[in-house]
Amino acid sequence: MQQFDTKQRFLASAIPEIPDTEEDTATLEKTREQIEEPPQYIVYLLNDDYTTFDFVVKVLVNIFKKSIEQAVKITNDVHHKGKGACGVYPRQIAETKIALVEQSSSSAGFPLKCVMEEA
Repeated sequence: MQQFDTKQRFLASAIPEIPDTEEDTATLEKTREQIEEPPQYIVYLLNDDYTTFDFVVKVLVNIFKKSIEQAVKITNDVHHKGKGACGVYPRQIAETKIALVEQSSSSAGFPLKCVMEEA
């Protein structure tokens, strides 16, 4: 019987205390309010006269994970409007996507460029 009581006390001591005062609750709420979302960036593909339509669609499907229909629409925007929005991402992800586009287009022999703007 003595071992059970010791084990029960150990388990009870492992449970964190729940704030029961208004001050503790206010501190938790204030901490939650201070957390901010990271700035977001829109990634755009830019039009050029050399990159093929099919290659741009392939980039959008493989790097930006767009469906074929979405990729064709964005590619048409690139062709007709000069640039097409590929997605909105935090800074590091946007920079990584841009680097992947440049690496992929360079290895395929195309001058496709990609930029980001703060959303």
